[in-house]
Amino acid sequence: MLAFLALCLPIFAVVAFGFAAAKQKWMPATAIEAVGIFSFNVALPAMLFKLMAAQPLRESFDAIYFAGYLGACMVIFASVMLIGRLTRGNIRIGAAFGAAAAMGNVGYLAPPLMLPMLGPRIAGPVAMAIVAEVAVIIALGSMLMAPAAKGAGLQAVMAGLRGLARSPVILSIALGALAAGIEMPIPAPLERFLSFLGNAAGPAALFALGGTLARLKIDGRLFAVAFGITAAKLFVYPALVWFVLGSWLALDPFWVICGVLLAAMPTATNAYLLAQRQGVGVEEASAAVLFTTIIASIAFPATAWLLDVPVP
Repeated sequence: MLAFLALCLPIFAVVAFGFAAAKQKWMPATAIEAVGIFSFNVALPAMLFKLMAAQPLRESFDAIYFAGYLGACMVIFASVMLIGRLTRGNIRIGAAFGAAAAMGNVGYLAPPLMLPMLGPRIAGPVAMAIVAEVAVIIALGSMLMAPAAKGAGLQAVMAGLRGLARSPVILSIALGALAAGIEMPIPAPLERFLSFLGNAAGPAALFALGGTLARLKIDGRLFAVAFGITAAKLFVYPALVWFVLGSWLALDPFWVICGVLLAAMPTATNAYLLAQRQGVGVEEASAAVLFTTIIASIAFPATAWLLDVPVP
């Protein structure tokens, strides 16, 4: 367990450093936001494309894994949404809760946390998790969280899908899969360029995540809701993925480990941004992002330890 903590805590320490930098105003909020945009729209796509294009598609994509992971994601989303609907009497805020429980910070945290443990083959599982948790949940969440005005749900879905279609991350996944499928070799200068750019993804993303967390306002009355979403995100979701992929579908241990670790990621800031855009559940989503990130600093290495993941 200490070995996993030693591996993971420096990564979460970068998040804490970004948090401190924002709180102490060492960097203006606009600069921290720019670092996050650079990481997500420039550095992360370069890294994902390089990792995916460098290995055969059959090794990085598994349709059964994707179906199982997506199914578990949908069960968590629907279950937490129903609980929110029953306790708050509103399907819109229930959908905000569901998105916070089902949408993990895969793009920012998975590469720096999982690459040292499992190597470049994680590119495929990470890409599929991004599609499942970001593309699908954003589309569903946009529809269910939209105001009740006629056609508002469809308009929100279409706006979300248009944004995803233009997303550099989604485009890099598609192009990387295409390059892997046709077994296109990457020229050495291009590979060095992608490596150089992609290496900035982890530190920049983690620092920007900390800066974003520092701007979130948390109401003390939301602790119970935040802890409920945290339990669903960091404990129930990984356990469900383990059952579906390992016990039910009996997949190779590599896929099971990847699925469980990806499900154990803290809530993505996208869940907060989605709630903010739709004007519902903003405080609850922001509390979930902060709480899950703090608790994941211990829960994630504990999950990796329970799975007996090899430590480099």
